[in-house]
Order: sequence, then C-alpha cells, then structure tokens
Amino acid sequence: MSDQQSMMRRALRFYRCASVFLERYAAPVANLAARLWVARIFWDGGMVKWQSMTSTVALFRYMYHVPVLPPVWAAYIGTGIELVFPILLALGLAGRFAAAFLFFYNIMTVVSYPQMGFAGIMDQVPWGIFLLFTTAYGPGPLSLDAFICRLMGWRQRRAQPQAI
Repeated sequence: MSDQQSMMRRALRFYRCASVFLERYAAPVANLAARLWVARIFWDGGMVKWQSMTSTVALFRYMYHVPVLPPVWAAYIGTGIELVFPILLALGLAGRFAAAFLFFYNIMTVVSYPQMGFAGIMDQVPWGIFLLFTTAYGPGPLSLDAFICRLMGWRQRRAQPQAI
C-alpha cells in the first residue's frame, strides 16, 4: 500500500469518525438550539400581545387582516397560539405538530400583515426553515417526544436526509 493510499484511508476514517460524532452529539444540540430560538421569538411576540390585549385587539382590528375571524377572536387566538405552541416546540412535546402549526401560522402572519415589508418578511424566512426542518425530521433526541418513546419502549421514527 502506498503512502498516498494510506493517507487517503486515514482521512476517510477521520471523516467517518467526525461525521458519527457530529450526528450523535452536535446535531441534537443544534436541533434543540433551533427549536429554542424559534420558540423564544414566538413566545416574546405572545407576551407583548398579552401584556396589552386592548392594544392587541386594536392591532388586529386596524392593521392585521386575518381572513374569516373577527378581529377580537383573531387577537385572542393569535396570542394563545404564540403562548402555547412555543412551549410545545421548546420542550419537543408533539414537536412535529407544534412545528408544522407554527410554520403555517408564520405564513398566515405574512399574509395577514401586508405592511410588514420586505425586511420583515426576510426575518420570517429562517424561522420558517427551522420549523419546516423540525416538521420533517422531528424534534430530535433532546425532546420530550424522544423521552416518551424511550420510556414506552417505542422505536422513534426519524426521517434521514438522503444523499443526492
């Protein structure tokens, strides 16, 4: 075996070990960090709305144009969503459902508030990407969903990214 082949095998072995390490330890932490980041954004929005429901109702009456729902209902439902679903997302409890729900809520936010502008819409894009990722791949091993599956002896179904 030549030195070049030996060096190539060592490089491939290192790459494989690094990949396993990242998948086992770094990916769950990154998944948790993304969930916590997005959850905090929605939670903060809900808390601002909750602190002054009179102002929130006025915003929904004059600024946000939620289809179908009366402004008062939309204000209370929107505030409730922004206070409950981030908790589920952060804990990873019904993680895929919470992420999917907030993903569509995020879209509804953009549709309901046309004055948001390009910069505001661009803020929503990474949130949507993280939510879509959690919807597709699940909340990961650092979640209550994973803990419940382990506790019940269930095998957790995880989508695996496919190589291109």
